[in-house]
Amino acid sequence: MKTPYRVVLVGTGGIGDAHVRAVAALPGRVQLVAACDIDAKRAQEFCTRHGIPTAHTDYAAMLKAERPDIVLIAAPPALHANMSIAAMEAGAWVLCEKPLCASLAELDRIQAAEKKTGKFTASIFQMRFASSNTHVRSLLAAGKFGRPLLAICHTLWFRDAAYYAVPWRGKWATEFGGPTTSQGIHTMDHLLHLLGDWAEVRAVIDNLYHQIEVEDLSMAHVKFANGARASIVNSTVCPRQETYLRLDCERATVELTHLYAYQKENWKLTPADPVADAALVTAWNAFPPDVGSTHAAQLENFVACMDAHTAPATGGAVARGTIEFLTAIYKSAFTGAPVTRGSILPGDPFYSALHGGMASRRMTQ
Repeated sequence: MKTPYRVVLVGTGGIGDAHVRAVAALPGRVQLVAACDIDAKRAQEFCTRHGIPTAHTDYAAMLKAERPDIVLIAAPPALHANMSIAAMEAGAWVLCEKPLCASLAELDRIQAAEKKTGKFTASIFQMRFASSNTHVRSLLAAGKFGRPLLAICHTLWFRDAAYYAVPWRGKWATEFGGPTTSQGIHTMDHLLHLLGDWAEVRAVIDNLYHQIEVEDLSMAHVKFANGARASIVNSTVCPRQETYLRLDCERATVELTHLYAYQKENWKLTPADPVADAALVTAWNAFPPDVGSTHAAQLENFVACMDAHTAPATGGAVARGTIEFLTAIYKSAFTGAPVTRGSILPGDPFYSALHGGMASRRMTQ
């Protein structure tokens, strides 16, 4: 049996519990040896609750003392890039919560550190790793549904004043944006995983309700390289919460309705012609054993990549594609102009910040 990879966790807030559950789901493969938080009391209580051997309050000291193979980052977003780089320089691979970083410029720093160290950083995008998603994506790629024509991608969530009272939330400098970066990023990444490269984005953002710096609503119209069109809404102003992804193809409509996680029961197929497409229905019903869209599913894939010494599935070009997509939404919203894929380059103010230095301007166009 292989020696378990040594794992440390930085950040012991609510999402830290998901990482602990993910590690527990892979006994014998990974071992959580320490956790870190700047709040000593919270760090120790977290470690005691989960049976983690050591609590730390200094991240650099933890890396030096524990010599981890994997660092799980669940700290506030403004810390992600520097923590990821420090972890790779200490010899670890990194699995980091979203948003991975503040800009394409920061992503370039991360990827430069990857080349220098031979280690890798990947973003948490657990929606990609459900077994049902793999099944649906394979049918889509094989042309079973026909050509994709239209997509709807809705993250309709609600966050109250207490949520935004956390000091780093709701600010451009520390959260990087509103529901576009912090909530809708998961479903938008899922959409990109299914439909592939995007070609053009036209977007608006607005603040309709919350007393925060960033948007609480974004809407985008997207043209994909394959010709499909998509409508996207990201919101934290919706009392009836729902995550909804819909693909209308030539031969069928595919829908996924859930909130924060899904399994195969959350998918729905509507054939254009149920009689003529009986073979499609048969193929659809051949779901593999059900693995939900959990942190554990992604961590298992991440460990397999470490075993094989191959780049993780949500690093590199995948991470860049999603960060570039977020940037394009904000650039289009702030400038009032469409943004094409590959057009945001060094020297562009949006290359260095999602808001392009225009955060003080009125967000609606």
